Amino acid sequence: MSWISYNNPMITLHLKRVYDPVEPEDGCRILVDRLWPRGFSKEKLHADLWLKDVAPSRELVRQYHSGDLPWLEFKARYRTELELQPEAVAQLLDRAARGTVTLLYAARDPQANQAVVLAEYLRMKAGLQP
Repeated sequence: MSWISYNNPMITLHLKRVYDPVEPEDGCRILVDRLWPRGFSKEKLHADLWLKDVAPSRELVRQYHSGDLPWLEFKARYRTELELQPEAVAQLLDRAARGTVTLLYAARDPQANQAVVLAEYLRMKAGLQP
């Protein structure tokens, strides 16, 4: 299974590919991609929320996927973009404070994708270690 879990008494975040099975432990499932994943209906994805505003910009994703932008630079630029979305970040933190949140993403790489960066960013904003 391609998911990562960040557990802490204050917040619990899971990261999961949209292709992974839905589980009761997922809690609130939030799609954090800018584009809706192909081949998925709302019913099939079982997402409680779609927060496009926390996804990296199309230009940033294009640069990363084309190889023009290394992973560490992508992470830094994406964090800068997240700073410009305080309401969406606050909404995610509020959901996480109320219970388990699973961040859904479509990327193939479970270690190097925007959900990993977003989870680290959320933990930092919540005052926790990444």
